[in-house]
Amino acid sequence: MKPFFGWLDRIPLSVLAIAALLLGLAPFVPEPHLIEKLRMLANGQLTRPIDVFDLFLHGTPVVLLALKLWRQFRTGAP
Repeated sequence: MKPFFGWLDRIPLSVLAIAALLLGLAPFVPEPHLIEKLRMLANGQLTRPIDVFDLFLHGTPVVLLALKLWRQFRTGAP
């Protein structure tokens, strides 16, 4: 699995954490986009392409951070 996750290993954890916090919670007021889009997805209202793109944009750093943490704890990778 090293070749597939090699690019993820090269991204510093701090950069992913900051990106996940900033993009995951932006805009901070009145409600973070990620929370709003996940609520729309749960309610079956996520139908417009811009909303799907927003979910992808704001959720990608969170998913990458989760993958990196999972990889570090599971394999001991840097």
